[in-house]
Amino acid sequence: MSTIIVIGSGVAGLASALRFSIKGYKVHVFESNNYVGGKIAEVKGSGYRFDAGPSLFTMPELIDDLIRLSEKNPRNHFQYSRLKESCRYFFDDKTIIHGYSDVDRFVFEASKKTGVDPKKLKSFFKKNKFIYNSTKSIFIEKSLHKLSTYLSFKTFFSFLKIPFLNIFTTMNKVNENSLNNKKLIQLFNRYATYNGSNPYKAPGILNIISHLEFNQGAFFPKKGMRSIVDVLHRICLEKNVKFHLNSKVDKINLKNNKAIGVEVNGKSYNSDLVISNVDVHFVYKNLLDVRNKPIRILNQERSSSALIFYWGISKVFRSLDLHNILFSSDYKNEFNQIFKEKTIPDDPTVYINITSKYKADDAPKGHENWFVMINVPHNQNQDWESLISEARKNIIKKINNHFEVDLEKLIVFEEYLDPIRIENKTGSYLGSLYGNSSNSKSSAFFRHPNFSSKIKDLYFCGGSVHPGGGIPLALNSAKIIDEMTS
Repeated sequence: MSTIIVIGSGVAGLASALRFSIKGYKVHVFESNNYVGGKIAEVKGSGYRFDAGPSLFTMPELIDDLIRLSEKNPRNHFQYSRLKESCRYFFDDKTIIHGYSDVDRFVFEASKKTGVDPKKLKSFFKKNKFIYNSTKSIFIEKSLHKLSTYLSFKTFFSFLKIPFLNIFTTMNKVNENSLNNKKLIQLFNRYATYNGSNPYKAPGILNIISHLEFNQGAFFPKKGMRSIVDVLHRICLEKNVKFHLNSKVDKINLKNNKAIGVEVNGKSYNSDLVISNVDVHFVYKNLLDVRNKPIRILNQERSSSALIFYWGISKVFRSLDLHNILFSSDYKNEFNQIFKEKTIPDDPTVYINITSKYKADDAPKGHENWFVMINVPHNQNQDWESLISEARKNIIKKINNHFEVDLEKLIVFEEYLDPIRIENKTGSYLGSLYGNSSNSKSSAFFRHPNFSSKIKDLYFCGGSVHPGGGIPLALNSAKIIDEMTS
């Protein structure tokens, strides 16, 4: 029986382990933490539970597909519901736009709140759907680094559509031309942050992210985001995948330019294939002793990071939903401060996720569990202690102004996560959440491939490689490797 070694147990690593175990391989997963799941972790304390990392769930069919591959009924193992409202948007002038998952309902809501012609909005959504359907088979589901991808009719027809895919125009410019309304431009520019990018630099094709949320819907796992990795981990165990926790890989062993296993705490483990689910920058810096490194890719601009506060709040806020956004007054300046000045914005856009709205046992009765996040630069040795202290004050001030409360008095539990802790916990280089940003066309489409062109039998999955960051793309990276090795 052939042996596979997976380095890291993020969602892509778990998906890879499951796929290869189903194919009959003996699979070993090495994880440096004492838990599986990577960024999809939990914070618990004083009766509160928080999903520590990703909080938005789209494309649940990808999880269902993995469960079906193991010959199980998805509904017996993983339950979720479609959200009626994917996000609630709060603006400084007290305007509130409900981001209904139903496109027609959202169009009516947005038109009523902004005065934008409904036809213009429907045309915008139709274009995003067209772009998604035109590109998903190439940019998301296939490797862009294999000749075979470019030799299909589907790819040929997709390339004919390139002039209409908003590749050569920034997201902000596309949204300005399409919507001509400050609030809606800001609302849709926000989707660049889903992969840690700047909408004033990133290509407009990234508007396909909003298509996933509005046209296909956002969902909530019945047991929280953590249940995504729990179910994959459980099925992996049933398929006899061997997990080695507290086992940091020190080196990928090579012989004649072929990956033959890994070294952990001075002990060698042999395998026929090695799949890395850790940040590709970390792999080349610490795990591979090779001269020829992909310098251009490794030197691309890193994505943004995050500052997250986990607050137990001793009150129920009826005006808030599961996902909430409190926008900054000057969005362009916010991104300049993050990407150019490398500092935390003084007026940040604040995201508040409250899972206790849908999962009551995540907080004591009459309380709520607030996951409060702002986008910040990746770590470049800033004075994080003073920056975090100031950011906390600004966040609380913004929330107080919106909801006329004294939030400080309501915070009865607190933990936080910053770029340094993100790197330490997840191995994300410099604390950047999504590897490289998509602030240029090359970094948006030509991320590191899912295989090594120099080292045989070495593969890469996860958010730092093709097709990109976020749960759906990470799962697709595992699927690409599966198909590539079949």
